Amino acid sequence: MKDLQNYLLEEFFKLYGDRANEPVLFYSPGRVNLIGEHTDYNGGYVFPCALDVGTSLLVRRTERADIVMNSLNFPGEIVVPIVLNYLPVPRSWTNYPVGVINEFARKGIHVRGMEMLFYGDIPNGAGLSSSASIEMVTAVAVNDLTGAELEMMEMVKMGQKAENGFVGMNCGIMDQFAVGFGKKDHAINLNCDTLEYRYAPVNLGERRLIITNTNKRRGLTDSKYNERRAECEKAVELISDTHPVRNLSQLTVRDLWMVDEYIPDPVVRKRAKHVITENDRTLGAIKALEENDIELLGRLMNESHDSLFNDYEVTGIELDTLVYEGRKLPGVVGTRMTGAGFGGCTVSIVEAVHAENFMKKLGEIYHARTGLTADFYLPGIGDGARKVESM
Repeated sequence: MKDLQNYLLEEFFKLYGDRANEPVLFYSPGRVNLIGEHTDYNGGYVFPCALDVGTSLLVRRTERADIVMNSLNFPGEIVVPIVLNYLPVPRSWTNYPVGVINEFARKGIHVRGMEMLFYGDIPNGAGLSSSASIEMVTAVAVNDLTGAELEMMEMVKMGQKAENGFVGMNCGIMDQFAVGFGKKDHAINLNCDTLEYRYAPVNLGERRLIITNTNKRRGLTDSKYNERRAECEKAVELISDTHPVRNLSQLTVRDLWMVDEYIPDPVVRKRAKHVITENDRTLGAIKALEENDIELLGRLMNESHDSLFNDYEVTGIELDTLVYEGRKLPGVVGTRMTGAGFGGCTVSIVEAVHAENFMKKLGEIYHARTGLTADFYLPGIGDGARKVESM
C-alpha cells in the first residue's frame, strides 16, 4: 500500500505541482456479490463483500472556481466549473464523481476548488462495482473536505441517486452499500427493502475465493439492465391487481402460484420466478455460511447461476463457459456469474489445493471456446470507503 501511495503522490505532483502542499488520500473498495443477483432493485436480499482492490483518490483544495479531475485509468484532464446544478457529459467517466458532487450541491453543500487524481485497480465493466467505488470515494472525500459530517448511510443513498439520476443507470443500492459498509473478512447480509443489515464472517477454511474476469467488455447501461428492471416492475403491477405488493421480494417460493396465475407473458413470468427463488437461495446461503456449511453455499451458488441462465437470461457464452466448464474441474465447490451479467465476472469457491489447476485449465478451455483470455484474481475481503489517515 505504501508503494502505491508514493506512486500516486508522485503522479499527482507531476500533474499539479506545488510539492509543499500535500493532497489528502481517500480509498474505496470494489465489491463482489456472493449470491443474490438482480434482487436489490426488487427489494430483496443480497450477500456482498468489499474487496481489497478499489479506487484511490488524492485531493487538494485550491482557490480556483473549478474542479480539475485526472485519472490514471482514463486519458485527458477534465475541468468542471463549480455551479449550483451540474450536468452530465455523454459517455464520460467523470459523471460518477460529478454526479455525487451534484448530490451534495442539492443538499446545499457546495465544494470549493479542488485538484483530484483518481486511480483504480478494479477492472472497468467487470461487474465488481468500479462505478460505485468511484462514487463512494468521491462522497467520503467531499464529506471530509466540506466538513459536512454526513453519515455513511446518507452517502450510500446519495451514491445510488447519482448513478440513477445523473449517470442514467437504474441500479439498486447494493453496490454503494457494500462499498460503503464493507468490513474486513466479512460479507454483508443486506435487506435492500428495509436497509437492515448484519455482518457474517467469511471463513472458507482450506478453500479460496476466485474471481474470473471474462474480459468481455460491457457497460451496465448497455447490458439490458434497465429492461430487466422494467420487466420486474410489470410483474409487480400484474400481481398487484389481485394481491397488492410493493416489490417481488415480498413474495416467497410459496407464492410462486401467483406468478403462473396472474402473469400471462412467459418472459415476465420467468423474470419474477428468478427474483423470488433467488431471494430464497440467498437466505439459505447466508444461513449456510453462518453454519460453516460451505458445500451447501456452493450448491446454492450453482443454482443461482442456473436461474440467471434459464429465467433471467443475463449470462451469455462467456460467463456460461466459465461456469459450466468450471464445475467439471476438481475441487470446485460452487461457481456463478456476479454482477449485472452479459460479461463481467464469475465468483467461485475452490479447494485451495486445486486453485492453481482450476485457473490454468479453465483459462485454456475458455480461450479455446471464446478466443478471449480470462483473468483470475484471488482477492481478500477488505474494509469500506474511508479516509487514509497516514500517507
